[in-house]
Amino acid sequence: MAKHNFIGIGLVAITVIASLSWGHIKHPTISSITKTVDVTNVVSGQEVKLSFKESYSTTDPNSIWVIANKKLALPNGFAPSDLVVPNVILRLENTSEQMQVRLVIKADLEAMFAAAKKEGHSLMLSSGYRSVAYQKSLYDGYVATQGLASADRSSARPGHSEHQTGLAFDVEPSDKRCELLQCFGDTPEGIWLAKHSSEYGFIIRYGKDQEQLTGYEYEPWHLRYVGKNLASELVNTKKTLEQYFDLEPASKY
Repeated sequence: MAKHNFIGIGLVAITVIASLSWGHIKHPTISSITKTVDVTNVVSGQEVKLSFKESYSTTDPNSIWVIANKKLALPNGFAPSDLVVPNVILRLENTSEQMQVRLVIKADLEAMFAAAKKEGHSLMLSSGYRSVAYQKSLYDGYVATQGLASADRSSARPGHSEHQTGLAFDVEPSDKRCELLQCFGDTPEGIWLAKHSSEYGFIIRYGKDQEQLTGYEYEPWHLRYVGKNLASELVNTKKTLEQYFDLEPASKY
């Protein structure tokens, strides 16, 4: 687990209680996590207790912890019911479905873009929500031009895309430098996101040297919302969602 640092505090204990459930996919799913942080102040000897509780399903498509990968598909025909257009720089017209994200991430997304702007980084929403139909056309195009093996490393098959959840999106500099290319990770904007996105509840979902776990090549532009507490855990432990929830690697369908 992640290490928690407190000034003037001598004891930190983290208790994680995870309840497991088995679904038709026959993968263990952590349906809830309760974390209690107990802290003892060395100077005064007074015990101070801090706690937070999180309980989100990893199989409910409406949950912010839902996992969609090559092993786990979303329900047939699923589409979020709370899609909105965030108030940020958009690559396309605001009438495009790709310029939408779920309402639950809108405020944190806008706050992250605003914070980046204050530090001189102008970000643009490249692609957010994608319907099954659009993902199919996109994936089929990659297969036709690159072949099946290459397409599966860079694009999800219909029903397996995080974009369909409305919780994931692609981002790029507003001047389109290194647009959806791995060199984006070396740009000032990419470096800033890797360092600060977890502060707003986002993670770089497909990190370097994680393809054998996630099934996708490094995508420094692809962000996924999981909430601030879990995002911090994943960054500090350097774990993928699959590793964190003790799921098998999703390198293949």
